[in-house]
Amino acid sequence: MEPNCVFCKIVKKEIPAHVVYENENFLAFLDINPQSPGHVQVIPKQHHRWVWDVPNVGEYFETARKIAKAQQKAFGVEGVWSRVTGEDVSHAHIWIFPDPRVTKGDKKDLETNAKLLRAFL
Repeated sequence: MEPNCVFCKIVKKEIPAHVVYENENFLAFLDINPQSPGHVQVIPKQHHRWVWDVPNVGEYFETARKIAKAQQKAFGVEGVWSRVTGEDVSHAHIWIFPDPRVTKGDKKDLETNAKLLRAFL
């Protein structure tokens, strides 16, 4: 863990987040500046700078896939977009979000969107 990393603080529950999924190695929570309703950040619980540094990257992408499949059901869309990123927060993260062109709902209603996603996970 990095003491000043915002994502590490979310993992340690020092900063609140709308968590939709968690297992031993990964955490998925709603983005506070969503591209569409249900926009999720999927992160490793251990601090890694880049997605490509995560030792169990296969499990990481299976976790992202699980979230994407839940988004399809929760928001009634086929298209789910993703972005493998790491430049805005120095902690590996994958953006997963329903197609913003067709997804209905309020993207800022994080509580409702989190409940909806959890119902399909």
